Amino acid sequence: MAADTVSLAYRDLAEIPLGQIKNSASVRVLDLSHNAYVGLSLLFTQEKLCVLLFFANDEPIRLTEVKSLAAFQQLETLILDNNLLTSHVKLPFLPKLKTFWVNNNRITNLSIFIEHTAASFPDLIYLSMMNNEAAPSYFNGGTVQQYDDYRQFVISHFPKLERLDERPITAEERASALQLYGSRNARRRPSATPR
Repeated sequence: MAADTVSLAYRDLAEIPLGQIKNSASVRVLDLSHNAYVGLSLLFTQEKLCVLLFFANDEPIRLTEVKSLAAFQQLETLILDNNLLTSHVKLPFLPKLKTFWVNNNRITNLSIFIEHTAASFPDLIYLSMMNNEAAPSYFNGGTVQQYDDYRQFVISHFPKLERLDERPITAEERASALQLYGSRNARRRPSATPR
């Protein structure tokens, strides 16, 4: 695995093992998928962080404000599949993030999740939300109309998005999304400090 890639998938993490992330500034790909415990839904909250840790003298340091993923300013890919994340997960501003996977989580409110995600990751190119209630499809009981509306809503928030779930975004789809929803791209940076 490349030095700029860190995979901590399938480890039932309660915290990141010592020595796994020594230089967050150089990490471009971070995979925390399949840890599947409720604590990960607090990963990005401003009040408490319980997963990502930084190290001083090889000892973990728990952070109490949003500095965890915010320190990963070179991060281009973030994979959080199968982690019980909800629509209300707090995401830091990561301007270089291009790929974000949150498949098979507990995201139920598309509007809340997408508004915050668009503000946090303004240059996203690939988003995958499959097997979440907020992402209706044939496989989870959604209708064709629900699936099309889901895609148009998401597309309207991300002007650079090229692929949503398993399908590329067509020019016709983008035009339809902009006609239906307008350009909903949130360009404001979310607050990085608790209020």
